[in-house]
Amino acid sequence: MSSEIVHNRISMLRAERGISRKELAAALEVHYQTVGYLERGEYHPSLFLALRIAAFFEVPVEVVFSLAPFPRLGSGG
Repeated sequence: MSSEIVHNRISMLRAERGISRKELAAALEVHYQTVGYLERGEYHPSLFLALRIAAFFEVPVEVVFSLAPFPRLGSGG
């Protein structure tokens, strides 16, 4: 039985672009606390919201979300 964990890179993408949680939330039309819940994996976005997040960052959705943990940056790969 899987635990249905969805990993994401939202905080990393925000940091790379210098975007605050409030700025991202405003762009996505969600409460800024929702962004925090998403980043911590406490809330799973709908497919619609996941696609909007990917579109906001102009990357494919699989760059933002994954069923497997993302490799750590700087780990050689």
